[in-house]
Amino acid sequence: MGELRFFLGIDVKRTDAGFFLSQQRYAEDILERAGMTTCKPVSAPIDSKGKLSSDGPPIDDPKTYRSLAGVLQYLTVTRQELAFEVQQACLHMHDPRTPHLTLLKRILRYVRGTTSLDLHLRASAELAVTAYLDADWAGCLDTRRSTSGFYVFLGDSLVSLSSKRQPTVSRSSAEAKYRAVANAAAECIWLHQLLGEVHCGVSKATVAYFDNISAVYMSSNRVHHKRTKHIELDIHFVREHVQVGDLRVLHVPTAEQYADSMTKGLPTATFEAFRSSLCVVPITHQTAGGC
Repeated sequence: MGELRFFLGIDVKRTDAGFFLSQQRYAEDILERAGMTTCKPVSAPIDSKGKLSSDGPPIDDPKTYRSLAGVLQYLTVTRQELAFEVQQACLHMHDPRTPHLTLLKRILRYVRGTTSLDLHLRASAELAVTAYLDADWAGCLDTRRSTSGFYVFLGDSLVSLSSKRQPTVSRSSAEAKYRAVANAAAECIWLHQLLGEVHCGVSKATVAYFDNISAVYMSSNRVHHKRTKHIELDIHFVREHVQVGDLRVLHVPTAEQYADSMTKGLPTATFEAFRSSLCVVPITHQTAGGC
């Protein structure tokens, strides 16, 4: 059948620098469906200071809102920097209000100005699994549940991500953040097993970077106290893999914590810096065929 060039709405470009996966045509179709092909672009898809709640008047056409929020989910296959914002829009699909529609339109305005961005996948000299993870404690104004997020890299390429509201309310920030550690650890262990099944085993331990010192300390400290009783299973799960050498949980400064973009809105400069680190970049190399 020849080299892969287009599959399920994703353009594949081969270059000397690796693969570039693009959904530009799909993004333009979304903008046309929303009637926003000539809208004014914005530099970030969400306000860094605002948080959504269920307040506000209901919108006139919730069906269109649900349709647009749904199609944006597929756009995050190659546009991972949009995962948190789209997740926030989808959380309110059952009863969309005016602030939710404002967020949806802002996402589309951001897409309007960045349709040329691609997901860059490239070969790495060393095969290793690395994770960045974070949690926004009690970030939901309606339920006070926390949002967990993580990015998982295989070598230099981003291969897995998640932005998800936690199922229960955490009584401390350490509790919320350690749940995020456990979720990311489970994803990394599954990836190790998958690579082993296809005979590409990873010999090195997964390194999980976190910006919360308490959670890093709990991953190796055997002492239990009353603040950890609500997450005891998560603690045992992570510690077991740390002790056998499958996982290392290390501290990273907040300024280098890419997973922040999966749990909260960021200032434009920080958002753009993190976006390039997530392999979402404009294509700047010639294709393998010289195009």
